[in-house]
Amino acid sequence: MLVPDLPLRTDRLVLRAFTADDLAALTAYRSRPEVTRYLYHEPYDEAAAAAAIERLRGRTAVRAPGDVLNLAMVLPATGELVGDVLLTWTSGEHQQGEIGYVLHPDHTGRGYVTEAAREMLRLGFEGLGLHRIVGRLDARNSASARVLERLGMRREAHLRENEFVKGEWTDEVVYAMLGREWRARSTAT
Repeated sequence: MLVPDLPLRTDRLVLRAFTADDLAALTAYRSRPEVTRYLYHEPYDEAAAAAAIERLRGRTAVRAPGDVLNLAMVLPATGELVGDVLLTWTSGEHQQGEIGYVLHPDHTGRGYVTEAAREMLRLGFEGLGLHRIVGRLDARNSASARVLERLGMRREAHLRENEFVKGEWTDEVVYAMLGREWRARSTAT
């Protein structure tokens, strides 16, 4: 079980629970086709964003397999919501998890996603005691692949046309890291 003491702070971000006040900011990036191109959902309209906010507001702890911790990525100086990051507990028996992230395109190239995703890895390995955490992505999403590589995750699989998403067969790439690899990296720095 993982119930983090929110908000969390990294070097340049505050990771906090979503609130109803985040609706406009979430809509600002999740409504953009270039942001949702490689995600499972279409760009949000106002109704979809409102439903997402309600769902996200409840994702503040991981108590059982299947639970998701989904946090808002906020710039501390301005309070601006720039994206979101998640940790999913995918298997209790096999001690597995998954990370994911979405960022407003106005804030790409600054390392925010890598910083927030690193915190999700820390929570998964050190807080939840997971053995293995994966990152899954559309094979065309080279920017996301670079994030996972910067985190030290290993590319383990390229699954050809394994999912039918938004009217087309897509390839999926899977990256992973083991708990012992995380601990070795953590003690080396």
